[in-house]
Amino acid sequence: MKMKLSDLDLSSLPKKGKFGRFGGRFVPEILLPALVELEEIYQSLRENEDFNRILQRYLKDYGGRPSPIYYAERLTELAGGGKIYLKREDLIHGGAHKFNNVMGQALLAEKWGKERIICETGAGQHGVATALAGAVLGLETEVYMGAIDVERQEPNVFRMELLGAEVHVVERGGKVLKDAINEALADWAENVQNTHYLIGSAVGPHPYPMMVRDFQRVIGDEMKRQILEKEGGCPDVIVACVGGGSNALGAFYPFAEEEGVRFVGAEAGGKGEGKNAASLTDGCEGVLHGAKSFLLQDEGGQVQNTHSVAAGLDYPGVGPEHALYKQVGRADYVQVKDEEALEAFRTLSQVEGIIPALESAHAVHAGMEIAGDMDEDEVLVINLSGRGDKDLANVRKLLKGDPIEGSEGEDGKN
Repeated sequence: MKMKLSDLDLSSLPKKGKFGRFGGRFVPEILLPALVELEEIYQSLRENEDFNRILQRYLKDYGGRPSPIYYAERLTELAGGGKIYLKREDLIHGGAHKFNNVMGQALLAEKWGKERIICETGAGQHGVATALAGAVLGLETEVYMGAIDVERQEPNVFRMELLGAEVHVVERGGKVLKDAINEALADWAENVQNTHYLIGSAVGPHPYPMMVRDFQRVIGDEMKRQILEKEGGCPDVIVACVGGGSNALGAFYPFAEEEGVRFVGAEAGGKGEGKNAASLTDGCEGVLHGAKSFLLQDEGGQVQNTHSVAAGLDYPGVGPEHALYKQVGRADYVQVKDEEALEAFRTLSQVEGIIPALESAHAVHAGMEIAGDMDEDEVLVINLSGRGDKDLANVRKLLKGDPIEGSEGEDGKN
């Protein structure tokens, strides 16, 4: 029987580690005790006044929250429809929304008595944020990153190393994000006693999708207050890019029960069918990295190669809460191709003087398309999840027509 939106209390998800039929814990037995303990620790800290006071201090005084919400007047004129606002997560310390979740998990690890934190990264923004948190808290930090992503995100690799993190270059499989996750999980299984695996998106086994979503909801909580002050109510549409899906859930979740607010997730359409990373629009149900969700796989159940111009979207799966939102119709998901994201990257730079991350440029394109069909008094908010300085060298090559390392998604097998 198909689940309906009316059957759910979205504000209370997940229940028993599941988002409807999605989520769960599909992991080696050696990791189960750590996941159970992590859930217990998190549940004890999420309402703890001292923990939240310290976290809020870091988010405000170190991270730069709240991030502003900006009326993009010239972008609105260009789109020719509804008002477009940008939620400026690109201005947060480290250059992306990743800091929100990382600081929360790093403080949790410190309270848990873990001396070492590890993570995976694709675009490098999560790795940079983890290195920042490791430096400020004095935690040993190691980062796993696919060799292709190391090549196309070299500035962030240097940032991580400068901040004192050790970067492990993953040469196995497709040498991209999913392969970095595989290696990080193997490390965690071997060193679970003294190590916390700081997952960077709302993916993986329970409690990670819930925990990451909760740390990222600061985006939507701020957005709700800010847009109320500027426009007197909720936005009509919220748009965010979706790879694993944490920035989108951070923006969506506080509005989950606001039925008049439409959610739109912009997936990586890549070069088209067969060369994309659009697991919600092109994928099917399966299990990847410890959770059931939608993923790109062949008829034999093998994870398929992915492609995106944006390293942070180059992942064959998506968080289980997005899978539920798709199933019940709470959110719409669209594909944005590489060339459309590149054009949006250039457009926002030239029209508003804001250089977005390639990941965020997917949301900019989708947002402009949607806004163009809206009335002038309607409001659309794009979650600008990161800034684009990390992408400048590759964008320069792509705009000149030169290929970049990994741009065809070659060699990828799970």
